[in-house]
Amino acid sequence: MQRPLPIGIQTFTEIREKGYAYVDKTALVYKLVSENKYVFLSRPRRFGKSLLMSTLESYFSGRKELFHGLAIEGLEQQWKSYPIFHLDLNQNKYDTPESLVAELNNFLTALEEKYGTRPSETALAMRFSGLIERAAKKEGRQVVILVDEYDKPMLSAIGNSELQEAFRSELKAFYSVLKSQDRYIEFAFLTGVTKFGKISVFSDLNHLYDISMARDYTSICGFTEQEIRDNFGTEVEALAQHNNISTEEAYRQLRDNYDGYHFNRFQKEGIFNPFSLLFTFKNKAFDDYWFETGTPTYLVTLLQNFNYRLDELTEEQVTGDVLNSIDPTSQNPIPVIYQSGYLTISGYDEEFQLYSLDFPNREVERGFTRFLVPFYTPLRANNGPSNIALLARDIRSGRVEAFMQRLQAIFADTDYRIVGKRELYFQNAVTVIFKMLSFNVDTERPANGGRMDMIVKTASSIYIFEFKLDKSAGEALQQIKDKGYHLPFATDPRTKTLIGVNFSSETRGISEWTYEDVTANSVL
Repeated sequence: MQRPLPIGIQTFTEIREKGYAYVDKTALVYKLVSENKYVFLSRPRRFGKSLLMSTLESYFSGRKELFHGLAIEGLEQQWKSYPIFHLDLNQNKYDTPESLVAELNNFLTALEEKYGTRPSETALAMRFSGLIERAAKKEGRQVVILVDEYDKPMLSAIGNSELQEAFRSELKAFYSVLKSQDRYIEFAFLTGVTKFGKISVFSDLNHLYDISMARDYTSICGFTEQEIRDNFGTEVEALAQHNNISTEEAYRQLRDNYDGYHFNRFQKEGIFNPFSLLFTFKNKAFDDYWFETGTPTYLVTLLQNFNYRLDELTEEQVTGDVLNSIDPTSQNPIPVIYQSGYLTISGYDEEFQLYSLDFPNREVERGFTRFLVPFYTPLRANNGPSNIALLARDIRSGRVEAFMQRLQAIFADTDYRIVGKRELYFQNAVTVIFKMLSFNVDTERPANGGRMDMIVKTASSIYIFEFKLDKSAGEALQQIKDKGYHLPFATDPRTKTLIGVNFSSETRGISEWTYEDVTANSVL
């Protein structure tokens, strides 16, 4: 009989007591607590951080019976129980300064009912500090502090500098207690999607060990392929049978859709998104489950506020310092997008110590592109999928004229309010629309004579696009030929079509286009 899958269950106690499937991470938990005192971990949402936090809570509660048969059973000999302060900041909306104060006040009030308070403790940080001391003295054991999604208020306030500063000030004072009350603390663990550094909430916590990019803890959240084979072999076989594919083909499709997360430069194999995997096993179907839970709008806020070119998302090269800490004053949205799980490490330049980034897998690329559609294009939720399907059929069938007419009609619906910087708007809109076509699409690809605007490849055709703003389609087409953008594909047997397009800032749409089939004369 198959063990039930822990869909939506993030409590270690419930998973163990009710016999849900569990991938044993307890050897890493033991290493974490036995070698460290103050720890921070950044991982994307729905990646198992809350379950890890719950596992630590059970461990520090001395619940030895819950760990029967797991790796830690043979490692831990004492099983002590400690007073535990568990703060989960993922429950509130955080749209006003008072919302954070209310959340922290509720957390402290519950503890004060057990450990008392002093009239002089008025500020939140003072109350927190006094509670740690009293709990340690009353219980005769140092306190364990667990903070889940510490950064939720800061992320909620992206784009609102005044609110973010209010949250930063409150949280900085609150978390600084971890340093001032060190003698009363046994262990502290903070998790979040992002790490705000420099002038932010971590500026005083220089004793925190950030394991987000540490090779020893790469797989502490998420699954390796070996863990899937060891723990979910039956589920993979059922998935394969329901989709009429082989078991190894099922593993391949799982890798393509949900694998690919790399959290440090040493990592050879990717980490799978556990949330998507469990839903795939439950439904016996491949789908974009992670994105169904909702993509935070702060990502679009960042990209739009910084006038970011979307075709550069997977062209970035950054240092480890940039990836590992977010400066609230920075104009670079890439660290937040990386730490949120929409980009991952794809390579590392040893000489210059630069990380390359890319989408981790198909689910993320598809979902992220789909999410951007209403923010960057004239397409809307009610007509987007159907228009994209028609565009895809046209270009797959080689109907260039029909494709361009349909594209022109789409831009004819452009809302003036979303145009913004016109050239950037058209660049980003075209990037998103073409990415949605589900073909092999390259943007700004380097060539000997410059950079091609866009290459679209189908099974039978290659289309090379050049876009202009307030010039002419003929000029765009001539640039493709003059620069020889089509020459790298000369020996490719597919048909090759050059397409020049001009956008008009006056009409806020496509004013003209022209194209030429160069298949016959493209062979060198």
